[in-house]
Amino acid sequence: METLKLPGPKARALIKRDSSVISPSYPRAFPFVMDHGKGSEVWDIDGNRFLDFAAGIAVASTGHSHPKVVKAIQEQAEKFIHISSDFYHPKWVELGEKLDGIAPFEEAAVTFMTNSGTEAVETAIKLARYYTGRANFLAFTGAFHGRTMGAVTMTASKSAYHKGFYPLMNGVLHAPFPNTYRPVLERYKGEDYGETVVRYIEEEIIGHILPGEEIAGILVESIQGEGGYIVPPMGFFPALRKLCDKYGILLITDEVQSGMGRTGKWWAIEHFGIEPDIVTAAKGIASGMPLGAAIARRSVMTWKKGAHGNTYGGNPLACAAALATIELIEEQYLQNAAEVGQYALDALAELQVQHPSMGDVRGKGLMIGVEFVMDKETKAPAAELRDRIADLAFERGLITLGCGKSVIRVSPALNISKSEIDEGLKLFAEAITAAEKEFGLL
Repeated sequence: METLKLPGPKARALIKRDSSVISPSYPRAFPFVMDHGKGSEVWDIDGNRFLDFAAGIAVASTGHSHPKVVKAIQEQAEKFIHISSDFYHPKWVELGEKLDGIAPFEEAAVTFMTNSGTEAVETAIKLARYYTGRANFLAFTGAFHGRTMGAVTMTASKSAYHKGFYPLMNGVLHAPFPNTYRPVLERYKGEDYGETVVRYIEEEIIGHILPGEEIAGILVESIQGEGGYIVPPMGFFPALRKLCDKYGILLITDEVQSGMGRTGKWWAIEHFGIEPDIVTAAKGIASGMPLGAAIARRSVMTWKKGAHGNTYGGNPLACAAALATIELIEEQYLQNAAEVGQYALDALAELQVQHPSMGDVRGKGLMIGVEFVMDKETKAPAAELRDRIADLAFERGLITLGCGKSVIRVSPALNISKSEIDEGLKLFAEAITAAEKEFGLL
């Protein structure tokens, strides 16, 4: 097909202006300057149309500018925009009640509202220390929990996130995340690899480095996001829950990217049959409005007035958007994510047979990762090839985002249709074929 001429003149001009006034720390995937969007379609300021398989890093859960969400924001804005967390407002309480209803544990849930995922993680860290009276944490390699100081200490997806910022927060150790495609630990015969990782934590970390009674919490993504859209084996979370119970450790699941219906369930942890103590949410919770939440069992959120707070948490506009978002997911898009996600996984599995670079296809619902390799036998990561595929897809009108060493994620809006999946995967396949030819794999 004919590729788009990107960036267009208007985009080039605005990108030049951006470089003069915006921090250079922002990573930019493509020279895409958005003008408007509708559902899973977006247009740049030069009039080029794209299919969006990234949804603003899994944020635009109901698609771009869903009419119901837009209306909820407008109606709230006409009443008032801000009151601060020193007072009360109805939407804040209504959202707390909704989150209590969908929280991934049977015990009553209490929520601390934040402005982002990283702030939700910071809240969980502080709450775990307050509740347990302990100071130390375990996290996992490949994890991404945010960029503020506590959250970035827990993050271990790229060393670049730590470079230049030492010393980080004290009292954090990391264990390998159970990646069955690239295991790093030797498992016992008949042992689930998730159980292998938990055994390693108890025998090697708790047994030799950090006593279990000194650990406040274990922070873990239910499905790793930035680390490569890695789905842990089924034995991992039951074994981890058992370990936490044994030593009185809080299990904190980071659902910033995997929650709010993305995997076909409200929370990805629900696929694994256990309940956490604290869950962090953000991204898709309000269809793009800045909102996060640390949701804890009532018995855990026991801190006193003034122990933690913020100015914008529970912002009225964001709460209104979140309530509309939750209603849409509940009524339509939770089921759509499960059905269309499986449709996309099946279609990608068919493509995998045809392409020597597609080493692994994995995911739940509309949280799908495609890992590219130079050889399916050696599984050598193909980072440059992955980047080239993403660029070629963009030139054809498909927006994707990479993650891990050599993975492209498929994380569109939860209301995407099968026909849009078909259109996007056709462009994706063309990009893969073109890149494979360039790299001598075809």
